[in-house]
Amino acid sequence: MMAESLRALLANAVDYAGLYPPASLPLAEVVTNYRRYLHSPEAWMLNRLVLPMEKLSEVSLGEKWRVTLLVEGEPGPLPPKVETLETKAGRRLSLPTYCEVPLERVEDGYAKIRTATPSSETLAEFLCAAAARRLPFKATAGLHHPIRTSMHGFLNVFVGATFAWLGMDRIMLTNLLNEADPQAFDFRNDGLRWRDWRASTAEVAQARREFAHSFGSCSFEEPIDDLRALGLMK
Repeated sequence: MMAESLRALLANAVDYAGLYPPASLPLAEVVTNYRRYLHSPEAWMLNRLVLPMEKLSEVSLGEKWRVTLLVEGEPGPLPPKVETLETKAGRRLSLPTYCEVPLERVEDGYAKIRTATPSSETLAEFLCAAAARRLPFKATAGLHHPIRTSMHGFLNVFVGATFAWLGMDRIMLTNLLNEADPQAFDFRNDGLRWRDWRASTAEVAQARREFAHSFGSCSFEEPIDDLRALGLMK
């Protein structure tokens, strides 16, 4: 059992990036893991498999697979299971593209932000600016745990993105990103609450669909284990 607002917040949220640090798993193990995760009870949380362009030809894509591909430029024809691209340029390529450039340089693609190093103030500024532009984004790097520790928590970031979408200002959003008390977040079937701020489950689902798309993680199991440890997931 899980509160519907939390399910809306985390549905298809995790892009599995097992090839990348700190896991840095061999490709064969990553492929085996992704196949297993797709058939697990937690498959509803799983989004795309993250692959670099040069590894795509080494992978036999399964029936239900979804892939996001890291590219340096236009990749040309691709299998239909490749749904999105990620690049360090600022424009959309032949598929929906997450652009790892400063927000002001994103032209007609989506945004991509690394969350391992930015301060809470910097991340709050990014979320507010992206929300003001109605510019969807994905996060990557550093979101290993649900709640803020010495690093950003993925619940903090995605709850924060929801409230940024609904108009929360930068100062309050910084406080939310710094929230280290799991009990400050209240997830219920009809909505979620952080302190005195509330969002309905429908608003959470809209923010996820139209704004906070996903986050890359080198582990799919660690986020699930941590959610269970907090009593948020059975």
